[in-house]
Amino acid sequence: MFSLIQETFREHAIIVPFLSLSIAISMKGLLSLIRGTFTLERMLWSGWMPSAHSAFVVSLATVMFLKHGFFSDEFLISFVFSIIIIYDALNVRYQAGLHAQLLNEIIVKGELKLNESIGHTPIEALAGTIIWVGISILLLGF
Repeated sequence: MFSLIQETFREHAIIVPFLSLSIAISMKGLLSLIRGTFTLERMLWSGWMPSAHSAFVVSLATVMFLKHGFFSDEFLISFVFSIIIIYDALNVRYQAGLHAQLLNEIIVKGELKLNESIGHTPIEALAGTIIWVGISILLLGF
């Protein structure tokens, strides 16, 4: 039965990154529920653990590697795409979150509050990366 599932994922590999994204978002919701901070907004927004962006792009790159090989154009394009997305989450969006935090301290209470959690720490991105490489390999059966 499991080999039939793996064959389906091999034939329709695009499902794997979207499944990884869905699992990452669900895990984010579950972790925030456990912490007592659950909101639908928190679950769907950028930032926090695990990185759904990392899950999606790393899963895509892993699928392309497993299906087409290390030197394939498909893998190389998805690998570079992954690096750009993860770099953005770790640096640009993380810094924007720090700016939002400082601006929220300046803004008068009751007015607009900026989202402070739009980037990721290295641990959050790494968690997404490790989990989704493993899930992709498991689902494709390589």
